Amino acid sequence: MANERLRAALLQRGVTVIELATAIEVDPKTVERWITQGRPPYRRHRFAAASYLGTDETYLWPEALTRDQVASASESEIVNVYPHRWAVPRDAWGRLFAEASEEIGILVYSGFFLADDTGMVRMLGEKAGAGVRVRILLGDPDCAAVAQRGADEEIGDGLSAKIRNVFVLYRPLRGQENVEIRLHRTVLYNSIYRADDQLLVNTHVYGTPAGNAPVFHLRKVHGGDMVTTYVESFERVWGEASPLES
Repeated sequence: MANERLRAALLQRGVTVIELATAIEVDPKTVERWITQGRPPYRRHRFAAASYLGTDETYLWPEALTRDQVASASESEIVNVYPHRWAVPRDAWGRLFAEASEEIGILVYSGFFLADDTGMVRMLGEKAGAGVRVRILLGDPDCAAVAQRGADEEIGDGLSAKIRNVFVLYRPLRGQENVEIRLHRTVLYNSIYRADDQLLVNTHVYGTPAGNAPVFHLRKVHGGDMVTTYVESFERVWGEASPLES
């Protein structure tokens, strides 16, 4: 069966069979067989081709990786685990976003602790000014999901009030080129803080404030799918969210 994913990846990026073959040092006929006959390459060639095309090895050749390989690679994506968000070193958030060169993504209900940090807001603005895409997803303060989360944490309308406060704190970013802020109405199971291929994932625990819940520091590893799972979740929420009106 033909590998249509590989064919599409080549077309999408404007790369020819010969260019790919030359880049990863294989015969063009070999690449043709990967496409037309669906033959999976050797592991080193899968890795090299996926890297050259800027996509995931697991996407191009999902059947080539065994369950154990995926589990092992995914485990390698875990950089650190913190028992509580307050246990994350303060400078870890700054280091995360400082290392971004392409993409910063924030998915929260309020993320007040971040927005209340003037230095952090300034950094986000500077990153956007340098061409990094900054996307921020905040909870719609009038939606049912935010109301329920406020009730679960026994703070009533406190969460909605925090979100409205964050609107003000992010005012320096609103309208800035490369910055987009949207409101979502999603039930969040995790808050996600993304910088390119790194994530800080703050789990949500029923009845427990986010600041007291665990945080996972993840970094993308080829063959693993933990980071991919969270990034895809972010994109689904983003696609359903509405722009924050200026």
